[in-house]
Amino acid sequence: MVDQSTRGKIAAEVRPPENVELPTWERRHVLDLDDFSRQEMEQVIETADAMKEVLGREIRRVPTLRGTIVATLFYETSTRTRSSFELAAKALGADVVSVAAAASSVQKGETLVDSARTLQAIGANILVMRHRQSGAPYLVAGHVDMSVVNAGDGWHAHPTQALLDAYTIHHHLGDLRGKRVVIVGDILHSRVARSNIWGLTTMGAQVVLCGPPTLLPWGLRPGYRGNEDRALPPVEVDTDLDRAIEGADVVMALRLQLERQQAGLLPSLREYIRLYQVNEERLGRAKPNVLVMHPGPINEGLEISPEVAHGARSVIEEQVANGVAVRMALLYLLAKGR
Repeated sequence: MVDQSTRGKIAAEVRPPENVELPTWERRHVLDLDDFSRQEMEQVIETADAMKEVLGREIRRVPTLRGTIVATLFYETSTRTRSSFELAAKALGADVVSVAAAASSVQKGETLVDSARTLQAIGANILVMRHRQSGAPYLVAGHVDMSVVNAGDGWHAHPTQALLDAYTIHHHLGDLRGKRVVIVGDILHSRVARSNIWGLTTMGAQVVLCGPPTLLPWGLRPGYRGNEDRALPPVEVDTDLDRAIEGADVVMALRLQLERQQAGLLPSLREYIRLYQVNEERLGRAKPNVLVMHPGPINEGLEISPEVAHGARSVIEEQVANGVAVRMALLYLLAKGR
């Protein structure tokens, strides 16, 4: 873990980066959390604390990454993640190159790897990328020398969302060991759920997955012999939300994409609301100080009721704000570890 003196030096930094005592960081890329250790998770959380202090200043900018170029390459639309990374990079004094695939040479037939190499050729040190195909960031990481950060790939992973979720929970509840975290909704198609399963279990949380059987990965469905998906760590699975939410410390609702109903995976939206919506009545079964989370964007009135989404127990807007501090921490650690 990062000690208090190091956190203070990072937070107070206004001098060139060589004057800062750096924590040990050997990771070159952030592609998922399946290979993160507990120590690395804690290091990100501690460093994000220092970055949050910087963001609390009147002038929310330090020159820590002056001379570093962060490129964002998004093949899918994004508001929260993209703007969060760009604000994080600028707050650390880095230069930002922003590329939307829809307005780039991709439209002229340029490949993903060629696009990444082009950004590297113009001097980018860190590439933040989102792609609709699972595994795309891994492909790029194998062909470039710069650091690659996965900002979401297909149904596979969204590590920075999971890190900011862990950070938010830690900020409110402290040590995650033994905390009951219920993730409810479309687990099958959720990159957020997968990365959270890895991150939260690594931190010692008890993860409970809940959703319609048709929206759970096959190896995670209750009653399946073998019980867990070999690609994920052991978790508790329940298709009954009223039962799953009993004693929960955290309830995280996932966005339900309406095309799931059109694909025949749900009988009706009314049925989903009746069985799986996170609402006030259901939260009465959880612990009194339960945290309500959602990665966004929210379908209010569908996966979560409006009164819960905007209620006293909701930390959804805080998640968005924490995303900047956590991404600052990652950019800092990656740049300093190079």
